[in-house]
This record gives sequence, structure tokens and C-alpha cells, in this order.
Amino acid sequence: MSVSVLVVDDSAFFRKRITEILDADARIEVVGTAANGREAVECVSRLKPDVVTMDIEMPVMDGIAAVREIMATNPTPIMMFSSLTTAGAQATLDALEAGAVDFLPKRMEDIAGNRDLARRMLCARVRIIGARGLQRRPAGHGELAREPAKGPAREVARRPGREVRPLPHCDLSRYELLLIGTSTGGPAALQDILSALPRDFPLPIVLIQHMPASFTPPFAERLNALCEITVKHARDGDVLRPGTACLAPGGSQLVLKRDGEKYCVRIVAPREGETYKPSVDVTFASAAREVQGRVLAMILTGMGADGREGARLLKQRGATIWAQDEASCVVAGMPSAVIEAGLADAVLPLNQIAPALRQMR
Repeated sequence: MSVSVLVVDDSAFFRKRITEILDADARIEVVGTAANGREAVECVSRLKPDVVTMDIEMPVMDGIAAVREIMATNPTPIMMFSSLTTAGAQATLDALEAGAVDFLPKRMEDIAGNRDLARRMLCARVRIIGARGLQRRPAGHGELAREPAKGPAREVARRPGREVRPLPHCDLSRYELLLIGTSTGGPAALQDILSALPRDFPLPIVLIQHMPASFTPPFAERLNALCEITVKHARDGDVLRPGTACLAPGGSQLVLKRDGEKYCVRIVAPREGETYKPSVDVTFASAAREVQGRVLAMILTGMGADGREGARLLKQRGATIWAQDEASCVVAGMPSAVIEAGLADAVLPLNQIAPALRQMR
């Protein structure tokens, strides 16, 4: 069964270009196009696509307003096309907050240096988002909330052995650091967790979100404005402090170094062959070396398997690993990779992660 797509952009050239790329994949069918946000809202209501690709700057109704209206009337997974500028980053973050689930650079050469690879990546993202379907976020993030989980936090087991409960009698005093790695769907998930933490949260936090270099500074600023804890864009040499979250810069790798009784951030250039910049595996591996088992690490929503090998190293040192449950993920690739490798000590719905952290204090 093919994934049906609505392509929305005010440029006839770009609509044609994206339509041709998507239609070349036998598993995708473009069922319509729209030239502005108002047309997009009407087409979603009429065509019921599995996925919408959406431009931001359009006449009549812009992409952000269209996302809000679609999510209010006919919730549908929406992938934004964005320019990799500061203004483009701010607008894309607004769209994600309004309910869009993913974004890609509008210029194909910004997706990947090889044009054919960029096309394959675009089609793969659309297929995964469409196959997964809309995963509704907590109220206040632009979408209606799912029916909340009842009783103790747990995963709904879809395979034998998949159900994992939080560790009993576990408190934050045994840890020196909280690590969180995520990708697709991560901005909303991070906002959900971090905005619920108190100002005096006792652990330093390091955040690894797959995101371009131009996006991470405004994303850190946005989180800082919404949270009681301090959220900052990590800089080389930063000392990790309780109640402060450091967001890994896009385009670089964040590694941790011990300096006496303190832990410091080092921002380093990616090595050749490293796919993700920043990479959850790279940061987790450095924590396994420097902090060892005194780490609580979480893998949240995201495509691929980044974080699995880093979690394996942390687990070998005695660290605790939590994974977001499949049902509350936008895309469950990253946490599922950790769960299926037998590395998750707990599997939690997104809306129970922050309460679990508060209960552990």
C-alpha cells in the first residue's frame, strides 16, 4: 500500500520538482498539490493524505498557520521544507511547535552532497512518517493528546519481552548526569520533559538532538524561555552544572571530559564517516568513558538507530537506560533499537517521563 502525499508550495517549479521525486518511488503517490496554506487546508480535508509536505512562506495563508489549522481540523503528519537560515530556523521551530513532525532543507544539496542520495532520503522520510501515522503529542503542542496511559508507566508490549517497567527504589542521588538523545519528533518531546522539571533539578543535563547548525542556537533559546531550568547552547569548555541543560551544537560532536570533580563539555569536529552531527552514540560513548555508570540516559523518538551502541557502552559501565515507548513516538526507530537490543531498563510513554524524574528526587 502506497503512502499518499499532498505537496504544498507557492512555487510551481518546486511543487513539480518534489512531485516528480516522490512519484518516482513506487511506494509513494502524490494525490494533490496546493499553492498556499488555505488551499492546503481544503485539500487535506478533501483528499485525506497520509503525509503533507509544507513550505513556510506562502501567500494567502503561510505554512505555520496552515499547520495549526490542519492539526485542529484534520490532524495529519506534516513535514516542513525549510531554509537553513536563522529566520528559517525560527519559522521551522514555530511549525514544529504548531504540530509538524519533521523538516528537511529546501535545497536538495543541503540534504546530502549527492543528489540521488538526497532524493532517496526525502522519499524514505516521507515513507516512514506516512507509515507510522500521526502520533499525537501532549495537549499544548499543537495536537490533541492521546488517551493517557493508566496505572504504572509501562510500554504496551507488541513483541514478547518488550514490556519493561521503571526500576523500583531508584533515585537520582546515584547519578551525576542525565543524557537525552533524540531526532525526529524530538523538539516537542524535549519541550514536554524539560518544561516540567523544577528549577532546582539536581542533575546536569546534556541534550543531543539531530538538527542543523543554524537551528540549535534558536532551539536552545526557545527551550530556555519555556523552562524553569536553564537551557543553553553548549560551548567548548562549559562546566556541567545541576539544573542546567546543554544542547549539543548542530554540525559538531559533543564529548564529555572529567576535570577533577567536574565534568566539562568539549565541542569537536566530526570524524570522517560520522553520519549524525551531533551524534548520540558519540556523546554517550564519551560519558561511558568519563562518567561511567553514574549516568541516567534516555533515548527518545527518532529515525534510525543512533544511540544504541552508545547505550550499550553505558550499560556495560552500569548506567541506567530509559527509552520512550513506541506508541508515543513520532518515529520509534531510535528507542526501538535500544529496546530490541535488550538495553532498556525502563520504557515509558512520553507523558510519564517527567513525572517519573520528579518522583525520583
